[in-house]
Amino acid sequence: MKTSEVNFDGLVGPTHNYAGLSHGNVASMTHGGAASNPREAALQGLAKMKFLADLGLQQAVLPPHQRPSLETLRALGFSGSDAEVLRAAARQAPKLLVASASASNMWVANAATVAPSADTADGRVHFTPANLMAKFHRSIEPPQTARTLRAIFRDDTRFVIHEPVRGGQAMGDEGAANHTRFAPTHGHYGLHFFVHGHRALDAPQTMARTKRFASRQSLEASEAVARLHELGEDNTCHAQQAPAAIDAGVFHNDVISVGNENVLFYHEQAFVHPEAVVTDLRRRFAKLNPGDEFFALRVPARQVPLKDAVRSYLFNSQLVTVAPGEMALIAPSDCVETPRVRDYLRALVDRGDSPVRQVHFFDLKQSMRNGGGPACLRLRVVLNDAELAALPPGVILTNRSHARLTAWVRKHYRDRLTHADLADPQLLEETRRALDELTGLLGLGSIYPFQSAGTPPADTTYR
Repeated sequence: MKTSEVNFDGLVGPTHNYAGLSHGNVASMTHGGAASNPREAALQGLAKMKFLADLGLQQAVLPPHQRPSLETLRALGFSGSDAEVLRAAARQAPKLLVASASASNMWVANAATVAPSADTADGRVHFTPANLMAKFHRSIEPPQTARTLRAIFRDDTRFVIHEPVRGGQAMGDEGAANHTRFAPTHGHYGLHFFVHGHRALDAPQTMARTKRFASRQSLEASEAVARLHELGEDNTCHAQQAPAAIDAGVFHNDVISVGNENVLFYHEQAFVHPEAVVTDLRRRFAKLNPGDEFFALRVPARQVPLKDAVRSYLFNSQLVTVAPGEMALIAPSDCVETPRVRDYLRALVDRGDSPVRQVHFFDLKQSMRNGGGPACLRLRVVLNDAELAALPPGVILTNRSHARLTAWVRKHYRDRLTHADLADPQLLEETRRALDELTGLLGLGSIYPFQSAGTPPADTTYR
């Protein structure tokens, strides 16, 4: 049966704003307090989706979460009408209001970790929503993520949606941003590569430690996801992220490395003991796929210093297969604006000794200023034809649906948003009208709490 990798991109939400909430994310911290343009952000994301679809790739859409999250504010003691809750939060706890209005759920690389049916013991596609415990504004996302995933991947004979990993911040799980799957093609049995920054249950002195920013991904959470997904010891591999990279602003592994099929594209300072990591990946890949080549494309710091890699988000590019044996990088335009990165990419394509043959640059400035590039905006889901056919057709991007979504954004989104606007009850109503219309366009039914009084409480939305 034919198998495809489907890129599920997160639609940028109507409350896209710059709050500087993500300590450790240099771009987010730098632009905190600036005015944002939600309309431009959503259109930039849709343009990237359309380009990938036009390349012949399978492209799909994940809807944004409803923000501000009134459920969160009410759970924290604010009461009264919706307008009263917003006013009280703005007066008494403005930082809570800003956090509850974050549109960070657009970076769906953090939504979940995914294992395709070819790799799992029960032959189903497994999803584990990330617990995102490192940051308050993201920790409120898992219940809605699970509702959305269950609405899209609704056939439980083919799909499994697990609960997030439990255990608090020490057991932090940040989803697919710290996970890569390697295989000769997407349909082959795959090797799952998990990258962590700390151990939750060991004494701190047993691992290399960060000095400036905290690690977000634990080894124990990665191991739990592998068990939940019924992966085997033969097709799982773990590595530690380099503390110096985390301290430089590499808050997730997908800011310092990216992989696709039989290629790992990585900075030489990405991992603790990088040579041993690559050797282990080569050995495991060869054991699963005798005769198939594994490409480890190492980017030296002398050519691209760590600060340039973080500034440009070179490794937060998408690496996609456009033809057998030929791949393309979908990179942020910031790579062109960073001379050493631009020169490196030109040389990489020109030398022609790897599957990476094309580089395409995209203006994603609205997302980039908050610390999310092309790879942050997508969740990779490998599906066979039968699994793909089981999805609601409305989530698959086509020329027609792209035009409809573009019109929807232009109709509902503001072109300027500041922190003061987040307390505006009118913004809440605008957002609800937009999302109510969107769920109809995507064929998802009622997935938001405001749409149905019968929506299950957060602790019962998983199975």
